[in-house]
Parts: sequence; C-alpha cells; structure tokens
Amino acid sequence: MHFNPYGGAAAQIAADLINLGDTAGPATLTAIFQDRMTVPAVQDHEATEIVAWTSRLRHVFEADPAARVDLVNALLHDSASKPYISTHDGKAPHLHYVDAHAGTVPRVRAYTAGGLAHLVCDASDRFGVCSREGCETVYVDVSRNGRRRFCSTRCATRVHVADHRNRQAS
Repeated sequence: MHFNPYGGAAAQIAADLINLGDTAGPATLTAIFQDRMTVPAVQDHEATEIVAWTSRLRHVFEADPAARVDLVNALLHDSASKPYISTHDGKAPHLHYVDAHAGTVPRVRAYTAGGLAHLVCDASDRFGVCSREGCETVYVDVSRNGRRRFCSTRCATRVHVADHRNRQAS
C-alpha cells in the first residue's frame, strides 16, 4: 500500500520509536531519523522528551479505532502542528507540519502526529499491536491485502504452529 510521506514514513517512524521502548538513547534515535527526516543529531535532553512523546504514540496503536481520532487530535494539538506547503530542495510541493526552523523535538512530534493522523484518516485498520500473546511490538501494515495481525513472520509462525499443535492434540 502506498501512503503519502506522513502516513507512510512518519507513521513507520512512530512505530519504530515505540518499539525501541523507553531506553532509547540519542545515537539510536538519530539512526532512526537518518534518511527519513531532516533533523540534526539528537541530544540527551531531546532523547528524554522524544521517549516521553513515544509513550503517547503507543496509546494510539493500542486504542480501538473509535478512540484513535481523539488521541491523534490531542497529539496534533500538543505538537502545535501548523501545516504549510513547502517546495524546498527542488522537490514538488508537499506538506510540512512544523516550521523549518523548529528544533528536533517539535519536528519529531509534528511529523509523527501528522503521520498517525493520515494513517487514521486513510487506513485506520492498517496498524496495531502484534496479536501474539505477550508481544507488545507495534506495526504499520503496508501489505497488499491489508490483513496483517502480527509484527513479524516469526510471531505469526509461533501462533500458527501453537494452534496447529493444539488441534492435533485434541
């Protein structure tokens, strides 16, 4: 499935941040943003703020579809998102959700909130938390058929093998 830059890359960054957990350091965060967002190297104090923001992003992935709208609206509000059209670096006109001179934390907040907003509006059933019991990994489903329920093939295989063994034992 093709998403716009916010619904695709930004939503995937949100998932990647969530899956890092609350111990992500500046170097790890900088690596996640590299090639997908234009931000300078993340500093220690920024890492702390981004990790705190990430816990709010997780709530969107865990919520039922009806509650997601309110959660994302709160993220958009708190990110002080002010969309505008940009044509920088010879690129075609595209939306930005925060001022080009904003710091790293506001950019990450606006980018991830905007990405989740597009995802909720365009494909609200294409993201969630892995269905394997005990796995808390989140995912954005970019598969062709849009029927993903697990974070990885490994988790899906574990569940399917366990189900098969339970059926054979019966």
